[in-house]
Amino acid sequence: MTPAAPRIGIGVDVHAAAPEDSPRDLWIAGLRWEGQRALEGHSDADVACHAACDALFSAAGIGDLGTHFGVGRPEWEGASGSRLLGEAARLVREAGYEIGNISVQVIGNWPRLSRRREEACAAMTAAAGAPVAVSGTTTDALGLTGRGEGLAAMATALLVPADDGSGTGRAPEQTRPEEDRA
Repeated sequence: MTPAAPRIGIGVDVHAAAPEDSPRDLWIAGLRWEGQRALEGHSDADVACHAACDALFSAAGIGDLGTHFGVGRPEWEGASGSRLLGEAARLVREAGYEIGNISVQVIGNWPRLSRRREEACAAMTAAAGAPVAVSGTTTDALGLTGRGEGLAAMATALLVPADDGSGTGRAPEQTRPEEDRA
């Protein structure tokens, strides 16, 4: 029996900038960015954590951010991105996978991620219970992020099947019944 292959998922998240006088705080990569313009959203609008959640869900094939934490789920209103990422990681593990790693790139003119990159990686790693790398880039004044109208993030996640103890390297839901084997 061939062990199941690793799975890769991609996630994207975008949030509009909150009005300048908004009482909201900016949360990116599980960190509060004091004195920075906030983002609008159902939860804390942490684009980095949200994109990471979507990448995990995509790789596991268990829906997306809206499926699990959407606006139709009032219990997640105002939730922190770190809390969502922790819950996404739990759901992925429950589905029979371990997280190899997650990579996130935040796209926008603010905040300057390089100043707190290590702290951002540590916060997201703690939330996911797996290695997370965080980077940032701009769009050279192009699009909504370039005009300062919001922020975006893209993420990839690598999942590996959890060993079910059978020695096959297959997660439980990936083990096929005997009659289905070639």
